[in-house]
Order: sequence, then C-alpha cells, then structure tokens
Amino acid sequence: MTREEFIKVLEEKGYPYEEKGGKLVVTDGGVFGNIDLRLLETLPPGLVFDNYGFVNLHELKTLPSDVVFNNGGAIYLGSLETLPPGVEFGNGGGVYLKPLIGGWFYYWEGNIEGIHSKRLLNLMISKAVFIVTGKQIGR
Repeated sequence: MTREEFIKVLEEKGYPYEEKGGKLVVTDGGVFGNIDLRLLETLPPGLVFDNYGFVNLHELKTLPSDVVFNNGGAIYLGSLETLPPGVEFGNGGGVYLKPLIGGWFYYWEGNIEGIHSKRLLNLMISKAVFIVTGKQIGR
C-alpha cells in the first residue's frame, strides 16, 4: 500500500493524521480514540500510531520496519507472521500476536519475571527473533 492510498483510507474513516519529520502520525480518531483498520493487508512505511485507544490491524501479515506504536491501548495483530527489526511498541495496552506466540504477549510463557513484557518484546524484535516462517515462537 502506498502512503497516498493509506491517507485515503484514513480520510474515508475520518481518522486524523499529521505529517511530522517525514513520518505519518495517526492521531485520535473514532470512538474513544480507537483506530480500526482490521481489513488492511499492508501498510506503507513511516507510520506512527499516536492515538488514545487501541489499534486493530488484524489482517496484516507483516509490518514495515519503521512502524511505531505509541497509542494508549492494545494492538491487535491477529494475522501477523513476522516482525522486522525497527518496529517499536510503546503502547499502553497489550500486544496480540496470535500466529507468532499464540495470543497476548504479556501471557507468553517465555516472559521473564521482573522485565516488562513490552521491553522484552522490543528487544526480541531488535534481535530479529520474529523473522520466522511457518512456526510459532515458544509453542
């Protein structure tokens, strides 16, 4: 999906955005600041989700390597098959990664006591742990 196609989707759904430093920043939209883009299969590079609520990207199989999640709620990635280095999770809620780890990351049995689950997730992403084809991590 091109940046222009993504902007058109945002505008059709009424989700506000702004351009900052070469990034497209998706801000609050919809009810409770949620961003529901569950039917999208691809995203353009250079996105930051900075909305108040959740982000639903259920049909995505992969993310561009520079997507940043700074939203206040959960992130639903129910079809994601890979997470490239550079993706960052700084969101306030959980991260749902069904195909990669079997569900919510904070319930994953590989979490380490005393280390926040998202800190571990971001470290694992930076080490290319989720560049795996056809198998779940830790299952």
